[in-house]
Amino acid sequence: MTTFDDREKAFENRFAHDQELAFRAEARRNRKVGLWAAGLLGRTGAEAETYAASVLAVATEGGGSEAVVQKLLHDLQAANVHVSEHQIRREMESVLAQVIERLKVE
Repeated sequence: MTTFDDREKAFENRFAHDQELAFRAEARRNRKVGLWAAGLLGRTGAEAETYAASVLAVATEGGGSEAVVQKLLHDLQAANVHVSEHQIRREMESVLAQVIERLKVE
């Protein structure tokens, strides 16, 4: 292989690695935000885990981050928990930053 081919392969590998890390980080963030919201809804234990799994499912079914925000907002408002969309987004950003830091260590 030439140097160019080696560099191209290295960039492809790095891209694939970065994409995998981003997916893992977002999945962990969604689960943790789901647990946060479950706590606000008064759910604990297995109920909280089930709710977090439902949040994760919304994201992985193609809805992504926006679907997570909308689900949390809808569920919290339906339970008369006063949390704004901005607060949800801020929590998601904060949790994502924490998750990324942990993934760097792993």
